[in-house]
Amino acid sequence: MTTITDRPSVRAPTQTNSGEANEPNSIVSPAEQLRFSMTAVRLSISWLGVRKSLTRDQKQQAADTFGAEGQYLSAAKKLLDTKHPAYQAVTSVKGKAAAYWKGMTLPYPDPGVRLLRQDQIETFNTHLLDFRGQLDEAVTQLDQHYAELKVTARDRLGSLFNESDYPARVTGMFTIDWDFPSVEPPDYLRQLCPDLWRRECQRVTQRFDEAVELAEQAFMDEFGKLVSHITERLNGTQNEDGKPKVFRDSAVTNLHAFFERFRQLNIHSNEQLDALVDRAQQAVTGVVATDLRTSSGLRQRVADQLSQVKQSLDELLVDRPRRRILRSSQREEA
Repeated sequence: MTTITDRPSVRAPTQTNSGEANEPNSIVSPAEQLRFSMTAVRLSISWLGVRKSLTRDQKQQAADTFGAEGQYLSAAKKLLDTKHPAYQAVTSVKGKAAAYWKGMTLPYPDPGVRLLRQDQIETFNTHLLDFRGQLDEAVTQLDQHYAELKVTARDRLGSLFNESDYPARVTGMFTIDWDFPSVEPPDYLRQLCPDLWRRECQRVTQRFDEAVELAEQAFMDEFGKLVSHITERLNGTQNEDGKPKVFRDSAVTNLHAFFERFRQLNIHSNEQLDALVDRAQQAVTGVVATDLRTSSGLRQRVADQLSQVKQSLDELLVDRPRRRILRSSQREEA
């Protein structure tokens, strides 16, 4: 891994592939820091399907209308009106829960798994319980409109309507669950098959190396989009219709929210990215959207500083594949 300077070294006891702890004062790499301070968390959302494929005969009937062959046609019917306020209330809770899970965590190579700071487990669990309660309440409201939605579906679907496509009630058909799966090799494997256990330890080590890369890439992508978004609006970049892109307060608030997430989740694995985030934060410190609208001088100053940050970030993204090769070489030498 790259050497981190100008920052206090993180020191903590770690576990080697042989299972023995390193000295407590050994310097911890970003990957080891993730492994030491994070826990895996998985969010599972079960949802009532609102679309169903047409039967072969129904697809053939639809294909005949256009003079096509049924086997080359893909068609589905919409079982419920997803624009109904009661259904949208349920969907809103789902979106908020997923956004919270993603915002509190870092990516991990295993599908559906992300990394949560261990000191945030209780807070995370409390918020998810709250989202579950909100979902149950929203589903209860949806269930009260369910008969109405089925009547509407019957009218709109005509002969395609099939009562068997619908459960008797929607209660229990929408759920939010979460768990904390172990990503470490099981202890019993060490006794049963030491060689396999050591290979699994190496695999997990590589997984956390990948997690560092994924975290860097995620931060860069999000940071780049936010900086591009605000600089385009500050510089008066025009849409295709010739009108300048609208500058909204969210351009500033979203950037500040990113700074807070970066501060909480950053593992300082990339000095250049850290420096660019610091520069961007300094550019907008104490600046509110109203000031940017009313002061052309301030607007231009912030736009120039963020444009320089964006240019440096673009160069960093171009240079990224080379840095990954250098890191791999350093790991092999170690």
